[in-house]
Amino acid sequence: MRRVLSCAIAAAALLAATAVHAQESKKLPRVASINVCTDQLLLALADPDQIAGLSPFSRDPASSWFASRARHFRRLSGEAEDVLMLRPDVVVAGLFSNRATRELLIQHGSRVEGFDFAQSVADVRRDILRMGEIVGHPKRAQREVARLDAALARMSAAAAGRAYRVLAVERRGWVTGEHSLLSALLRAAGLVNVAGELGIAAGGYQSLETIIRLKPDFIVVSDNSDRAEDQGEAFLLHPALERFYPPAKRIVMPDRMTVCGGTMLVDALDRLTAELARVTAAAAAGGVGNQVR
Repeated sequence: MRRVLSCAIAAAALLAATAVHAQESKKLPRVASINVCTDQLLLALADPDQIAGLSPFSRDPASSWFASRARHFRRLSGEAEDVLMLRPDVVVAGLFSNRATRELLIQHGSRVEGFDFAQSVADVRRDILRMGEIVGHPKRAQREVARLDAALARMSAAAAGRAYRVLAVERRGWVTGEHSLLSALLRAAGLVNVAGELGIAAGGYQSLETIIRLKPDFIVVSDNSDRAEDQGEAFLLHPALERFYPPAKRIVMPDRMTVCGGTMLVDALDRLTAELARVTAAAAAGGVGNQVR
């Protein structure tokens, strides 16, 4: 009799726990994103059935690290109308874009959570934890922050004692300034972004002559292709840059790893760690420093 009673109590407890879990699951908010950076935070931290829709650029592999994952979800126009039709509990957006859309959503009673542009690792930690709270998964967010800190520790260990001068150069000679997430990662690796010597804050176009004259030890590029599809990409294949900065002096960091702050930063840090090991090994073999004259 006692055994039957114990089994009955256990079964009742299990049913109660299941009911509580189901009730809690129902409380998790449905969230729509209208910005490519909030897309990626949402994809990393929310349950699939919580995602009501993602921004127009969510599936763009050039700007979204989670482009393939985003294909499984509704793609929104980025305007207020289709978001309002979905009636999500929360809309997440970037504070640096979609201002008119955000204001219209707020006017119609939507809860809109705006995320600023991440320019440091601290900003990324903040955004991960905040999105974790919004979607109701704070512990999941804490685990992602722990992964981020572990990747930082790995990079710090690999970069110990190295203070190379670097310059991030993109198509048409765009140089990434000090106030950027990429520059923050470079600093975390003990590298010096020489864009600061030009007084560049966020970024700006520079001539080939200026870039060569700065004599960075390495340049940071988004890919290592030896082909250019247009004149913008051809800049990075100029004979002068190829002479002074062959593949052994190019740190390759795809743009989509650092355009936004999010959990992909773990992959970005590990990529930077591996690239730094590659180019510094080549520098040690051939002599540290640039041979520009």
